[in-house]
Amino acid sequence: MSRRPVIAVWFSCGAASAVAAKLTIEKYSATHDIRVLNNPVAEEDADNVRFLSDVEKWLGVKIERVVNPMFPSSSAVEVWDHQQYMSGIAGAPCTRALKKLARKHWEKSNRCDLMVMGFTVDEEDRSNNFIKTEGRDLLPVLIDAGLTKGDCFMILLEAGITLPRIYQLGYPNANCIGCVKATSPTYWNHVRKVHPAVFAQRAEQSRRIGAKLVRHKGVRMFLDELPPDATGRPMKDMNFECGIFCQPRDEEAA
Repeated sequence: MSRRPVIAVWFSCGAASAVAAKLTIEKYSATHDIRVLNNPVAEEDADNVRFLSDVEKWLGVKIERVVNPMFPSSSAVEVWDHQQYMSGIAGAPCTRALKKLARKHWEKSNRCDLMVMGFTVDEEDRSNNFIKTEGRDLLPVLIDAGLTKGDCFMILLEAGITLPRIYQLGYPNANCIGCVKATSPTYWNHVRKVHPAVFAQRAEQSRRIGAKLVRHKGVRMFLDELPPDATGRPMKDMNFECGIFCQPRDEEAA
């Protein structure tokens, strides 16, 4: 049995955490055991499964599935119904149940000396806050490398890996469709346009639970109260060059 220190890389099916895993393996695999781990969430786009498989081949290691045994279906919708809470001052229970508690359950029976997450160079504050609140030793591999999310996109494309479809659908991250941590009318009307069935489901469940998920003109309201033409600030991380997604392959090869 290996006595080498273990680095746990938490892969979220996003571009940044994929590149973070690659850099960690390249830099530390000679001296550490690297375990790449994923918390599946049922409400993520189905193409995330394809992306995970592609990244797994690129990394050359098995990406392990880690779930909270209380929620074996890994469904955020189930968590919200169970908790009768979706989002607010106390945060989002889906993140706690499907990510944080799943991770802690894994750590009870697995060694973890260091941790890696996909915090990019423009997210140093988030990285520092994680270290402060979690009290964990975090390797900031992307921050140390000076990489942005856009840089991570390009690294994956140059490796021949198709980005998760969710980005091409205009979402800023590869997490759940209809993320209840979002309060922006811009975001929620984007969900209403691109995934109307998800919007309707979130509207019904949030109304039933009593969760006012969106803020418009300074007022918290239910999703079914949001005007379809309401907008706020542009969605975070949406200012990537069009060429990342739109340039034809034959032009790239020219």
